[in-house]
Amino acid sequence: MTYYVDIQLASQLKPPVSNEVLEHWVTLTLSPHRPKAELTLRFVDPLEMTELNHLYRKQNKVTNVLAFPSSYPKDIELDYPLLGDVIICPDVLLEESQSLKTPLEAHWAHIVIHGVLHLLGYDHIIDEDAFKMHEQEISLLNLLGYSNPYKEDTVD
Repeated sequence: MTYYVDIQLASQLKPPVSNEVLEHWVTLTLSPHRPKAELTLRFVDPLEMTELNHLYRKQNKVTNVLAFPSSYPKDIELDYPLLGDVIICPDVLLEESQSLKTPLEAHWAHIVIHGVLHLLGYDHIIDEDAFKMHEQEISLLNLLGYSNPYKEDTVD
């Protein structure tokens, strides 16, 4: 299995883990679903995240993660299918981890996994879909040694 992860830092705050750890989280999430793929992880400041959230979701506020699945004609075959972009705001993750009393690294793992699952087509709008997505997240986080982020009221 081969995955290409383009990591872009456009934020003053850096992830609390190395690029290798970020890539491991992505690989762990993708491996049951795709033998090979390419995606971007982009870390942005609150202003850029607010602008993206406003432009694409019509919500004029900052958010923790946005996922933009790629779309290209079905007749195009790529050696490494482009899944899309996961945009994360480190400032929001820091605030959330503090308010949730969750270790920062565990929260980062959760949000990276969450974003990649969105690129794979998982969603949490309908309860049944949310259950499937949360089940995947909990299982992957458990493999990494992190606790269930949904055991109490948390940010999704």
